[in-house]
Amino acid sequence: MGEFVRLEVADGVGTIRLDRAPVNALNNQVQAELGEAAREATDRADVRAVILYGGEKTFAGGADIKEMAAKSYAEISTFGTALTNSLTALAEIPKPTVAAVTGYALGGGLELALTADRRVAGDNVKVGQPEIQLGIIPGAGGTQRLARLIGPSKAKDLIYTGRFVKAEEALALGIVDEVVAPDDVYSVAHKWAAQFANGPALALRAAKAAIDGGLDLDLRNGLKLETSLFTALWATEDQAGGMASFIENGPGKATFEGK
Repeated sequence: MGEFVRLEVADGVGTIRLDRAPVNALNNQVQAELGEAAREATDRADVRAVILYGGEKTFAGGADIKEMAAKSYAEISTFGTALTNSLTALAEIPKPTVAAVTGYALGGGLELALTADRRVAGDNVKVGQPEIQLGIIPGAGGTQRLARLIGPSKAKDLIYTGRFVKAEEALALGIVDEVVAPDDVYSVAHKWAAQFANGPALALRAAKAAIDGGLDLDLRNGLKLETSLFTALWATEDQAGGMASFIENGPGKATFEGK
């Protein structure tokens, strides 16, 4: 457990909780602890789904600008690579992930939210990539994950202008998937994650690998990847049990062991 980031686990759901007052700014230590939490969530068999959460007030206000401004080129090169690697570790958690977004998700904070499979936001949130206002560009996935999520034209508008986007527009653009009352953000995210706590973990892993991996491939090779992951599931106990349950009892009644 880190000083500013911790993994809390209960009933199959792991919550990666940021807690660096006042706005969860992503400094050297936070990015390192995010990577550690991602690896722990990946390795722990008792974690079947993951929530990214910054608390009730704000998700993450972005990078620690005071710390970044003082860095040399060599230092920022090391930091930028480390931050990207930590966020990539979060994106590659082979389990369903959801970001519970409150308050602000700006710059590195939005890049952090973009690593999740799904984003639930409060109706008072503001998101954006304001790096251009500092004379820089997003450096931890914003130009890549955002463009893949909402398309290059919309991503360019947000990144070129650096403007803040309110919840309603973020939903319309597809940056967030669900908007709820601020007090309900975590509970709604938890409800989504909890449905996978007793699910077929290896099939869920394969589904995520097929979707995410296929986005980097042309259709022909994406289909080959899907076929390989699909057929590999015949080596699992969950496939045998799931199909037997369907034949005997109908759909939706199987019990899975994650094996």
